[in-house]
Amino acid sequence: MLMFLQLPSPEALASNEPRLLLNGQDITTIASPIIQNDRTLVPIRFIAEQLGAQVKWNNEDRTVNVVKGNASILLRINSHLVSYESGENGEKAFSLCDVPPTIINERTYVPLRLVSNALGIGVDWDGATNTILIDSSKKADVEPFFDVRISSLTSGQAITGKTELQIQLPNGASTKAVEIKYLLLDPNTAKGTVVARGNKLEEKYLWIPNLQDRGEKVLVAALYDSNGKFLGGDSIAVNIEVIPKISLTGLTQGQLITDTVSMSIDTNFIASYVKYEITNLDNNKVTKTSEADPYGPYTWTPNMYDNGNYSFKAIAYDSENNAYESQIVYARVDMPRKLILTGVSNGATITKPVTLSSSINFYVSQTEYVLRDPSTGTEKILAQIPYGSYKWFPGPEYTGTKELLVRVKDTKGIIHESKGVSVKFSGSPKLFLEGVGPKQVITGPVKLKTVSNVALDNVNYILINANTGARKVIASNQAPQAEYTFTPAQGDEGNWIVQAEGIYNSGKKVLSEEIPVRVYLGKTYSAVPVVEKDNFIGFASKLAKASWEKTGMSAAIQTAQAILETGWGQSVPVDKYNGKVSYNLFGYKGSASAGSVISNTWEVYNGVSFRVDAEFRAYNNLNESWADYNNLLLTRERYGIFRDVMHDSTQGAWALRRAGYATDPQYPIKLMKLIKQHNLHKLDEISI
Repeated sequence: MLMFLQLPSPEALASNEPRLLLNGQDITTIASPIIQNDRTLVPIRFIAEQLGAQVKWNNEDRTVNVVKGNASILLRINSHLVSYESGENGEKAFSLCDVPPTIINERTYVPLRLVSNALGIGVDWDGATNTILIDSSKKADVEPFFDVRISSLTSGQAITGKTELQIQLPNGASTKAVEIKYLLLDPNTAKGTVVARGNKLEEKYLWIPNLQDRGEKVLVAALYDSNGKFLGGDSIAVNIEVIPKISLTGLTQGQLITDTVSMSIDTNFIASYVKYEITNLDNNKVTKTSEADPYGPYTWTPNMYDNGNYSFKAIAYDSENNAYESQIVYARVDMPRKLILTGVSNGATITKPVTLSSSINFYVSQTEYVLRDPSTGTEKILAQIPYGSYKWFPGPEYTGTKELLVRVKDTKGIIHESKGVSVKFSGSPKLFLEGVGPKQVITGPVKLKTVSNVALDNVNYILINANTGARKVIASNQAPQAEYTFTPAQGDEGNWIVQAEGIYNSGKKVLSEEIPVRVYLGKTYSAVPVVEKDNFIGFASKLAKASWEKTGMSAAIQTAQAILETGWGQSVPVDKYNGKVSYNLFGYKGSASAGSVISNTWEVYNGVSFRVDAEFRAYNNLNESWADYNNLLLTRERYGIFRDVMHDSTQGAWALRRAGYATDPQYPIKLMKLIKQHNLHKLDEISI
């Protein structure tokens, strides 16, 4: 450990009770030293008053203020932070002590070094007589307890924006520290927040100040061991004087925009979100985006009809929804004409229905989807519509390699044509079954329908026993374009294969794909509450706080996520067939300590969404689910960008979205609203 000086060792003191001499007077019997946690502690009030100092106790905030002349020292019970004030101007300074003041037998005991620092007097140790000597005739300066130094800032420095934080350790210093946390504390309460953290002790860390932290603060660099025990550190006074500034980046004045542009912002404070304001100066049309990530890029792709002169501006919002505007950037949009056929890819073989569309950046009055023979140039117009997509299922008359393209007429009557896409056709009759999907569990009526590339006379729907292969016609001679509702009966329970049979050309048959399904008509169970709604925030915040103390991950974020993911603990997955509770608070799939439960998830087949069974992780209790959630965010590579800022709820919320935790673009905003509405940021409050 990085400690400060040599005083009597615990072994020396334990072998023979030490004497305490104050200016030569033995006061051992009335101010007996105490050994606690390998440190020698003495009662501060008696010694200070004997030397003419005043000692004031504040029971409300549990502080001891020792005043002598124009100097004073403020001690907080169980706090390592010590505040000094001296001189006629009341100059303030701060330090960290190795053992915080503590109350023993109704007296405040402090380390010996604090006596010297508080009163500016000498403290010595006479090993020969096992005596602690306090001598007021010997003057002493305030001596730090630790050799750790904040090297990137000076005491009293004004913080006006993004700031690099770094410490310096003594050359060759040996320490058990595995983590550094930079804390910004209120000097009046010694409480605050973590503004940067990491496991590389002497690395540079970036601190982005919060506008709500304006004023005089204490910046602490604190080192911790693997068990979260404080080992040492440094503290200095800082003054947060941030005048909000925001700069729009990614665009330059007078830029010519001919493609997608990516813009972002640079701020000197923590922004909750940003909106971009894009103004067409030719028609004064203003477009303002929804809440966007202030720490990631925003892309804008103008269309050809957007060509013209523009101004761009970013507006950043702080946690109180105060808005701050960037500079205005002027640019000109000159997008080239774009016309691309989408829905098919070059070289593909078309065996099922395709939806042909055009990717276009100008207005049109007519759209044609065209099939062209590349060897002869012969064309066939598949569809002619004003604008939009066209669903096409090529029949068996199409064989070999062809080209597909889209041809449009713009509002001036000029014809434009896309580049051809080469595709292949098998020339086979095809039939597709819609309404069910692979591995679907059918628990009630389902609507079946077919689509074919030949003109069908009628359709038969068939169930095939998955175990025996026995076939059962559930509907025959159905109209090809009509929907058929299959309502399973009790005897239909089990594993089946659903298939459609189409009849065309007076007797020819075409079969659809075989789709495996399960028919289940028994009782099913749905999600259940696991904690009373009114108690959920207390339950979740307790687990979040414990995790925060161990990992440094914002407890506010953890609590807000649990609320959002489970609907306040009222919707936790259970096994749909037996009701087994998963205790899965975050909806993770797979298997966990208690195996898994079967619940529903959505899939898409032949363009139709349907529910299938999926395994979700099951736990023995909610604590295990919380631990697994922590493990996911703390170990998965994709969440590295989250771990870099996980101490801050605002930056962390956006990093989760950027890492792909949720697809909802409003996910970070929802988390921040919950945090603000329920004052969850208090969960991240820290002291030392």
